[in-house]
Amino acid sequence: MKATRFQSELNRIGQLVLASSSPRRQELVASLDLSLPVRILSTNADETAEPSWSPSEIVEQLALRKAEAACEQLGQEGEQIPSLIIGADTIVVLEGEVLGKPADKQDAVATLLRLQGREHEVYTGVCCLSSVNSVRDVRHSRTRVWMKPLQLDQIERYVATGEPMDKAGSYAIQGLGAVNIERIDGCYFNVVGLPLPLLSDMLGDFGINVY
Repeated sequence: MKATRFQSELNRIGQLVLASSSPRRQELVASLDLSLPVRILSTNADETAEPSWSPSEIVEQLALRKAEAACEQLGQEGEQIPSLIIGADTIVVLEGEVLGKPADKQDAVATLLRLQGREHEVYTGVCCLSSVNSVRDVRHSRTRVWMKPLQLDQIERYVATGEPMDKAGSYAIQGLGAVNIERIDGCYFNVVGLPLPLLSDMLGDFGINVY
């Protein structure tokens, strides 16, 4: 169902709820300087994916799960404020293989060795879900990323900073990892973890304008 079909009801939305503990996503939402208050609500949504799912299906389904889990949590709390819940999920894909967060420093080094000098893709799924009537909009964004050729000692020094340890693909384009990126094709904010142009369009469908 298209969100615009429910415009009159959705204009009653009183707050945004970001279903994410990611500081990066929180900063990106805050940068929009929206008139609505924003509540941060972490969830324990199931993040396992079916082997048959494509990258776009993975991020869209997981973003939806996070939003639904937050909506359920709001209901359990007895939240009375009509809310628009934002769920998001980001993955890094190399030749069809999803690269998650590194298990340890050795894993981070191994991942970056695979990525160096090559192209990979970053997918982020975004879900906007209304607590008023469960209207939802789920989409995704894809960005192609080329990492510079790197020497092992460069990679080890980067990993030693600790920055890669909680990042999908073992790097942060918005941090020190930026110096390792040769170029991108697509939305930069998508690689950070929340594609703002896409989110802006989706919010607009719910009657929430960025400016």
